[in-house]
Amino acid sequence: MSTIAHYFKFEELNTNFRTEFIAGLTTFASMAYILFVNPTVLGAAGMDKGAVFTATAIASAVATIFMGVVALYPIAIAPGLGVNAFFAYSVVIGMGIKWQTAMAGVFVAAIIFVILTLFKIREKIINIIPKNLKLAIASGIGLFIAFIGLHDAGLIVANKDTMVALGHLTAPTSLLSIFGIIVTFVLMSRKTPAAIFFGMILTSIAGILTGLIKLPSAIISPAPSLAPTFGEGVMHIGDINSIQLITVVITFLLVTFFDTAGTMIGLATQAGFMENNKMPRVGRALMADAVGMTVGAVIGTSPTSAYVESSAGIAVGGRSGLTSVFTGIFFLFALLFSPLLSVVTSQVTAPALVVVGVLMAENLREIDWEDLAIAAPAFLIVIGMPLTYSISDGIALGFILYPITMIATGRAKKVHPLMYILAVIFIAFLLIIAS
Repeated sequence: MSTIAHYFKFEELNTNFRTEFIAGLTTFASMAYILFVNPTVLGAAGMDKGAVFTATAIASAVATIFMGVVALYPIAIAPGLGVNAFFAYSVVIGMGIKWQTAMAGVFVAAIIFVILTLFKIREKIINIIPKNLKLAIASGIGLFIAFIGLHDAGLIVANKDTMVALGHLTAPTSLLSIFGIIVTFVLMSRKTPAAIFFGMILTSIAGILTGLIKLPSAIISPAPSLAPTFGEGVMHIGDINSIQLITVVITFLLVTFFDTAGTMIGLATQAGFMENNKMPRVGRALMADAVGMTVGAVIGTSPTSAYVESSAGIAVGGRSGLTSVFTGIFFLFALLFSPLLSVVTSQVTAPALVVVGVLMAENLREIDWEDLAIAAPAFLIVIGMPLTYSISDGIALGFILYPITMIATGRAKKVHPLMYILAVIFIAFLLIIAS
């Protein structure tokens, strides 16, 4: 035990084995939904759902454990929401491209990621982002996940007249989430250790007692075979032979790069890891993402990304890489105990996302709101994430405006040259997405 404590720097980070275990379990519980959502989304593209379930669990476990052991961060990685929808609905269904070819595009993008990471190009890009924009990214992610939580709880719904509206508060599932939100906030206000985790447990129990959550029909279930998807992406690399498919690869690169970069910056800021506006060991953290994406492409799942739900584990005290190791181990256990995951419904995880959103929004106070040249792009990042339902789109809006406002105020030389290049790249990125 002492060796583990020394390796993961428990004393320096003011943590312990129990706290890291609870944090790892909390993070896993908050993002376990991806094990069921990802097969559903990719299944729409014609992929075998059972194989995707297994691929999702394995890719998540490998990348997250790598993050914990090598990068020493409590950040979990799994196939990203949004990019999986782009894979299934835009590329496969919309463009009429076979899923095997689309998976080959993911594999090529993953290899490029590994190369960019080895040459520290991704690391350099993250480090040159101004502090105020990093704070905006952290705050925006907070609003974004709170919005997701409120939507999952049924408290915010779509409305054709007003775009969004208050949901049906008397619906049983909404009442369950409201119960969870109140209980968790009460526990947080009383500074109860692991309040978010215990809030999820109490919400699950309440759901079972009221019949809103069904008890699992079994406890252990064999892991589905990877055979239907394993190696398909690698074998179809030769299919990438057109401008359209090259554009698909570039889009996978851009979306995953900035989703991951933005999320890592936000989480590192929340956990207090940033030093002189830089994220220590960021190269190792980015390599964990690249490894996850490569493994996922080989065995059959969409691009991986750092998960904002990691903030739930950080909020309960997770500070070392052991949090990620535990999260990864739980993903492996999920392969055998998948029926138990049915207890962790979206109504159970919704309160955790709302609470964490509140915690991450505190970064707003550190932004220099009196300097409009900085405040305007920061605001677009913050508001853009929830309104576009995309971390990368929100970042794009702010990064495009930032050099413009700095030039307008005579501070063009204070902007790092890479920020100008990023602005151009993001303009092209938005044009590609629009088309």
